[in-house]
Amino acid sequence: MAQQLLNTLFVQTPDAYVRLDGETFRVEVETQCVLQVPIHHIGAVVLFGHCSISPGAMQRCARDGREVTFLDFNGRFRCRVDGPTHGNVMLRLAQYGAYCNETQKAEIARRIVAAKLRNSRQLLLRSGRDAKVPEVRQQIADAAAAHAAGLSQLPRAGTLDEIRGVEGNAASAYFAVFGHLLTVETTEFAFTVRTRRPPRDRVNAVLSFLYAILAHDCSSAVEGVGLDPQLGFLHAIRPGRPALALDLMEEFRACIADRLALTLINRRQLRPTHFDTRTDAGESVLLNEEGRKLVLVAYQKRKEEPVKHRLLNTETPLGLAPHLQARLLARYLRGDIEQYHPFLSP
Repeated sequence: MAQQLLNTLFVQTPDAYVRLDGETFRVEVETQCVLQVPIHHIGAVVLFGHCSISPGAMQRCARDGREVTFLDFNGRFRCRVDGPTHGNVMLRLAQYGAYCNETQKAEIARRIVAAKLRNSRQLLLRSGRDAKVPEVRQQIADAAAAHAAGLSQLPRAGTLDEIRGVEGNAASAYFAVFGHLLTVETTEFAFTVRTRRPPRDRVNAVLSFLYAILAHDCSSAVEGVGLDPQLGFLHAIRPGRPALALDLMEEFRACIADRLALTLINRRQLRPTHFDTRTDAGESVLLNEEGRKLVLVAYQKRKEEPVKHRLLNTETPLGLAPHLQARLLARYLRGDIEQYHPFLSP
C-alpha cells in the first residue's frame, strides 16, 4: 500500500520501489505503477520494511530539503536521510520552547489526556453493553461516568499536576473494572489491579508486552518526524525515558493495546500455556516465546485494520495513526496549525 497523507508519502507494500518520473514520484511494485504523485505535493517520504527508493529520488529529496525516513516492518525507526539544510533544528527549538511554556505544555497535555479518557470511555461503553450481570454492567457504567466527569474537569485543570490528577483518577476507575471486561474463567485470567514491574498475572503480562511494543511504535513516529522523543509534555522527563513517545501512546492505549488484549483473551487465542512464571524474578508472569509470537502476529494484523481519521476525514491503516499524529504535533509546534488535534477512535 502507498498513501499520501499530510503531504507525506507512506510506502508499505513489500518490495515497493519509489523512483523519479519527470516531476513526479512513481511507486512501483513488480514494475507495475501503484501510485504517481507530483513531487511538489510531497513534503516527506516514509518507507516501511523492504521498500526502497532510487538514488535519483533520494538525491532530489535531499536537494529540496525533503526527509526520507526508513522504518522496519513493525514501524520501528531505523534511519532518516536529510539534505545539507533541514528544518528539524527549528522544530526541536519549537518543541523545547513549548516545553518551557507552562501554559502551552499544559494545553498539549490536556488534549492528550482528553483523548485518552474519551477513547477509554468508548471501550468501557462498548464492553459494558455485553455484560450479562446487572451489577457488573452498573460498575462498568460507573467507570465510564467517571471518565465523562474527568472530561468535564479537564478544562478547569489549570496546572500540569491537576491534569495528571484527572488522568490518574480515570485510570484508577478504568482498571478497577477492567477484569469485568474479560469473559473467560477467572481462574485462568484473573485481574484485580494493574501491576507493571513485574506483571503479577497473565492479563498484566499481556498488557505490559503490548504497551512496550506500542511505545516503540510511538517513539519511531516522533523520531521519524524529527521530534525529540525524550522531551514530553504530560510525562516527566528522565534520562533514557521516551517521554514524548509515552505522551503520544496515551491516545492509543485503549483502541490498540487494551482492545487487542481483551480480544486475544476473550476469544481464547491466548491460553495459560502461553505464559511462564519466573520464581527467580519475584513471581513475575511473562509471555513465553510462543505467546509473544502469537501476540505480535495479532498486533501486526490489528495495525493493518482500516480506521477513519476524524480530522483528515480519510481511511488509513491503524498502524499509521501514530505517525500521522506525530506529524500533526510537529505542525502545531511549528505554528502551521492553531492547535493539536489528538487521535479519537471511531
